[in-house]
Amino acid sequence: MESLRTWFNARKAAQVAAFFALQENGVINVLKLTKLIYISDRNHMDRYDYPILNDKFVAMPHGPVNSLTYEFINGDQDNDGWNEFITDREHHNVGLTNPISISDLDELSEAEIDTLQEVWAFFGSMGQYTIRDWTHEHCPEWEDPHGSSNPIPYARVFKYLGKKNAELLEDKINESCELAEIFSK
Repeated sequence: MESLRTWFNARKAAQVAAFFALQENGVINVLKLTKLIYISDRNHMDRYDYPILNDKFVAMPHGPVNSLTYEFINGDQDNDGWNEFITDREHHNVGLTNPISISDLDELSEAEIDTLQEVWAFFGSMGQYTIRDWTHEHCPEWEDPHGSSNPIPYARVFKYLGKKNAELLEDKINESCELAEIFSK
């Protein structure tokens, strides 16, 4: 289990998860949720050169995953900001702790909400395995870890998004996280 860093906002991650749970009438399959969150970060990086969540990406057997967010979904991390929005995992699902509306997602910018809505419009009607298979076919930064997990650097995602300055973009994200860490002390 990776320790939480100040650059990771668990409440914001919970609100991203809550957005998708809301679209599924309050309860969502974990595999589907993890894929929707990753795809949202990836799409946001394509459009704005920055992910929605300051999370670490990893390749897992079912595709790319936001590592810390996945730990919260599985109950391996605990935080009041997460618990305010998302229930404990039960079987293969998580859900909303209370009824919410989009206006309750105050950690998310308008651009981030737009990205989530676009991802939902394209993927929302798909089942978890269809979305998983889509990530295997359309996210070349993911390489099968054969039962394990391997890091996916931001630069690799940017490279496959066709960004010519992938390393520089990754450096900007990492510097932003480092500054947040310094100023939080």
